[in-house]
Amino acid sequence: MDFDSAVTTINRMLIEKRPHAFNSSWVRKYAPPVYRFIQQHVRTETGGIDWDRITRALAPEFPRRWAAPVRKITRPYRSKAEVRAVLRKYHDKLYAFLAPVDEDDKDIRDIISIALVRIAQRGNVSAKEEVMRLLSYTVDEWIERCPKISYWRGYDHLREETVEGCVRRYRYSGSFVGYVFKTLEYAGRGIRPLHAYSMEDFLCSGKKRRSDTIGQDPETGELLVFGRGMSTHEP
Repeated sequence: MDFDSAVTTINRMLIEKRPHAFNSSWVRKYAPPVYRFIQQHVRTETGGIDWDRITRALAPEFPRRWAAPVRKITRPYRSKAEVRAVLRKYHDKLYAFLAPVDEDDKDIRDIISIALVRIAQRGNVSAKEEVMRLLSYTVDEWIERCPKISYWRGYDHLREETVEGCVRRYRYSGSFVGYVFKTLEYAGRGIRPLHAYSMEDFLCSGKKRRSDTIGQDPETGELLVFGRGMSTHEP
């Protein structure tokens, strides 16, 4: 058995059983060989079973049914060794937080983020500080390029508190970086911007300027704003 066949088996069992929710005990009950394979071969950098890697690989309809175990309240501690274990594995991919080239880079950015978030949720303050430091590069880029997030410019402390809340609350909701983006977007609606917009500002995609979304009705002469629909994805 390999990783792909393990995921295929879990997908098949989920299609057959159609549970409203499932967890590691469900996998162990209905697919014991798969559970043994995962237990032996799908591990995090700090030694636990990497269920995030499994759920990310499932068919799109199933990950949200994953019932993550309730976290035990633990005392905060510091361990840079746990952080280094993650960063050492992906040290040549950290540029993805500043300038992801393609969807593969965005996937790697999520993998790194989630690995650090899970360690932070166990109480490792060093991991929380590191993931927030890395995400700050991504958020700064959003603020510069995306009108939906640009409201946060100048609100550094409030922004940091919001991202820290994302680290604390994240269970499984798809992309962690996407979760941060949507949280900032929604929370930012109540923020009064501290800067003026320019019609020459680039939009999230980086391909169009704000002025490109403005047109004029040839009959009435009224200004028209194109592309007002809300995206459900982070840039």
